[in-house]
Amino acid sequence: MIIRLTRYLPNVRSLSLRVILFSTLWTIVSFVAIATIISALYGEARQHSFQQLLSAHLFSVIASVSVNDGTLVGRPDPGEVRYSSPFSGWYWSVDPVADNLKGSLRSISLGGKSIDSPSTLMVPFDTSFQRSYTEPGLKGEQLSIVETEVVLDAENRVARFRVMGNLSELEGEIADFRNTLYFYLGVFGIAGTLINAAVILFGLRPLDRVRRSLADIREGKVSRLDEDLPIEIAPLAREMNALIENNRRIMERSRTQVGNLAHSLKTPLSVLANESRTIGGVKGKIVAEQSAAMQVQIQHYLQRARVAAQRDSVVFRASVTPILTRLVRVTAKLNPGMDMRFDNRMPDAVFAGEQEDLEEIVGNLLENAGKWGRSAIRLTVSAANRETMDNAFDISVEDDGPGLAPGQIKDALTRGKRLDESKPGTGLGLSIVHDTVREYGGTLRLERSEDLGGLRARITLPVAGD
Repeated sequence: MIIRLTRYLPNVRSLSLRVILFSTLWTIVSFVAIATIISALYGEARQHSFQQLLSAHLFSVIASVSVNDGTLVGRPDPGEVRYSSPFSGWYWSVDPVADNLKGSLRSISLGGKSIDSPSTLMVPFDTSFQRSYTEPGLKGEQLSIVETEVVLDAENRVARFRVMGNLSELEGEIADFRNTLYFYLGVFGIAGTLINAAVILFGLRPLDRVRRSLADIREGKVSRLDEDLPIEIAPLAREMNALIENNRRIMERSRTQVGNLAHSLKTPLSVLANESRTIGGVKGKIVAEQSAAMQVQIQHYLQRARVAAQRDSVVFRASVTPILTRLVRVTAKLNPGMDMRFDNRMPDAVFAGEQEDLEEIVGNLLENAGKWGRSAIRLTVSAANRETMDNAFDISVEDDGPGLAPGQIKDALTRGKRLDESKPGTGLGLSIVHDTVREYGGTLRLERSEDLGGLRARITLPVAGD
């Protein structure tokens, strides 16, 4: 049964639940086995004691009976009060077997009645010239009977001695003992299982501490795991701290290399930009535009590499309200004729990422709105729909410009694709926003603004835990 049940336990993903199930199963099996063994041993001991008692009573009756003038005489007293209670289920009787013997003796409990006995062919005597069998009693109870035949004198007068005990009473006592045993073992089993479960859950609490510490590390609250743990788990915490430190070194080394690459490319790009002004004309303009595009592309891919490097290691935290307030103030100064509004419905929101990334995302959207809007820009921060993303917030940037037709949305997110060549830019703004948001597991949706009539860019980003 245990093997059959354990086939399903691999589907149980909780370690504590697995241990509790195994221990509970073992407790049930062991307690049932213990109860069965104790009950069987007790029943066997009681049966043996019962038969010994009947044999002792039989010898007491034999010793109290004699023959006087061919008649059975005697006043047997086995020392058991139940032989004096009518129809108690405890009886004795002495009957003549030989023809030269008369009379019969009965216990008071028989009330003058007799109990049938099987023939010697059905139940023969043993080597001690005794036999044992069961018969129905006077009130429907089951009797255990011990019988023997004894020669009482030199004239071979033989009498049959029988002692009968209430077997149903004995079986009832055994059943009561078994029920009491099962009850107390069941109580101890349930209590033991509950105590075992409590001990297991308490013993596994350090693992929950490790889980919470890892969550704090991912949310940027702490930088390493607490190593004040039991000796079985402390090595795991040390190894994880070593891994975290190694990842941090790799990330810092990658950032250094990224900075070196950007710095090494800065001078050649500056030379190209200067040469483009010297060349002048159409060719100079082409060189200048391509140099600027290269600069933007380099910054874009370096940014993506940095975000990807940090995403699976340590999640940074950045307060949303101060960043957006500063961007709104800058956008209002750059677009003095615009009606700039900021609707902040989550003033305490914390972005699960770096401040520079949020500035670049929202800055590009506000710059795009200022470029295409006619007279109004609206920035809104609100809680995200849980069906879209758990633990997230929405940022919407709307304008009253011409907006985008459904067929233009895909082109707007294509890197380097410009929908209007008359407007300045490289065509990378929305593409950069889309890629950066996607690196954080968020979404970017472009749609028609219901209030202003222009474009509404709505991004969903993860929010840091408390």
